[in-house]
Amino acid sequence: MTDPRTTVVVITHNRRPELLRTLGHLAGLPERPEVIVTDNGSTDGTSAAVARHHPRVRLLRPGRNLGAVGRNLAVRQVRTPYVAFCDDDSWWAPGSLTGAADLLDRHSALAAVTARIVVEPHGTEDPIVEELRTSPVPGPAWLPGPALGSFLAAATVLRTDAFRRAGGFHPRLWLGGEEELLAADLAAAGWWLTYADHLTIHHHPSVVRDATRRRRDGIRNTLWFTWLRRPLRPALRRTLHLARTVPRDTASLRAFAEAAAALPWVLRERRVLPAEVEARLRTLEPAQRRSTARSYTG
Repeated sequence: MTDPRTTVVVITHNRRPELLRTLGHLAGLPERPEVIVTDNGSTDGTSAAVARHHPRVRLLRPGRNLGAVGRNLAVRQVRTPYVAFCDDDSWWAPGSLTGAADLLDRHSALAAVTARIVVEPHGTEDPIVEELRTSPVPGPAWLPGPALGSFLAAATVLRTDAFRRAGGFHPRLWLGGEEELLAADLAAAGWWLTYADHLTIHHHPSVVRDATRRRRDGIRNTLWFTWLRRPLRPALRRTLHLARTVPRDTASLRAFAEAAAALPWVLRERRVLPAEVEARLRTLEPAQRRSTARSYTG
């Protein structure tokens, strides 16, 4: 059951054992997808290990940590109509790439399909899954699943051309909630995003992570997206909510300081979303305020 429609893109940084496990799972998929790995400046022998154990994998070595932009670099090499992202500690279940490609084939206005996330080693659903499954975003009748306001890069198959035309992940955001800006720009261009419950990606969270930096960057990126794309009142509302609810510590303070320091750039690049896209995002605000899966911890 080979399927030539989708290329898998993985970014990694100093997680050699996790990456090799992921590449082993991807190599065993019946679809036999091409796999491109961007090694974001690893110093633990990752590139040599990939070349030795997985010589069919296309390996990109930019020489520094590009964060999410490492995916952009890989997508430049993609020649298939669809691209599936996963992290170095996650892998697609057999048949899910084909299932996502089938949905994208059938629905020409669909840009992204996000899969159910199963957390290993216990096989439990990630808490975010229920929010995806019950998304309140209104969508057209033809949409094959719940409409989404954003997506999770580590669990999504996208239309390659749509990704490129939207500009990919913004280099300034680096990593941490970087999907929100791209998702909004896809929606503004007329694309739809959906969740597909019958598709699965497995996530075995790596212990090699800087949770505090990820939280700081996530808060900063949320603020940047909010002021780059949301109208004044929703932007103020979300900013005040973050200020009230994030942990009161140095990481949060630095996040707000970094966001504020970039105000000239934000004002220069600010482009408010079309009213219909903004209306979709407003429907998500109550769920975002109640969410435990979206809390800034670490």
